[in-house]
Amino acid sequence: MAKGNVAVAHEDVFSGVKYGRLNGATELTTALSALIPNHLTVNDVIFVCIGTDRSSGDSLGPLVGTFLRGIGYGNVVGTLDDPTHAVNLAERVAGLPAGKTVIAIDACLGQSSSVGLLNAHKGAIKPGAGVGKTHLPEVGDYAISGVVNVGGFMEYFVLQNTRLSVVMKLAKDITSALVNIFPLSGESRVVETEVIAIEPVKKKRGRPRKVKEALVTV
Repeated sequence: MAKGNVAVAHEDVFSGVKYGRLNGATELTTALSALIPNHLTVNDVIFVCIGTDRSSGDSLGPLVGTFLRGIGYGNVVGTLDDPTHAVNLAERVAGLPAGKTVIAIDACLGQSSSVGLLNAHKGAIKPGAGVGKTHLPEVGDYAISGVVNVGGFMEYFVLQNTRLSVVMKLAKDITSALVNIFPLSGESRVVETEVIAIEPVKKKRGRPRKVKEALVTV
């Protein structure tokens, strides 16, 4: 994977609200159920799974896409065989069906205490802001990110040397939560929700700074 193809975005480029440090499929399901209106079904959404199979750390999105396709979901953009990454992201986003709600899935780097945890966001993500790739489009009406490794130093090397076991667990948790929220039958979900504190996402002026967690798109 060439370094020039890596697009690292920072946490403060998210718009909307965020439920952070979620542990496992159950907590992610609860957060997504609180964020996403109940009337939206699998027929109303499209899953954009961002990343590449050429890096273990950045394979989270394509793994989720592959799992969803394997279950029978057809509304998936980005798999291990046909990944959606920085090179083709703009084209893929431009080609998304009109009127669909977009759920973006991607990997991120964060603090050591956050590795293996999940985040759910209401609003778009802006891949590429961390490395000056401002030409990349915002993606998603909602977003899910998994912290695959520690950020802040030698991100390219860290991504290439991320434990696949961590990424696999996160991918399975995300897939399970999405199946809970958007049953393949097309029926509305029935999920018991708990009250979760909402952490507002504050936008920063000027160039994004290094923060706790950073989305990584290749």
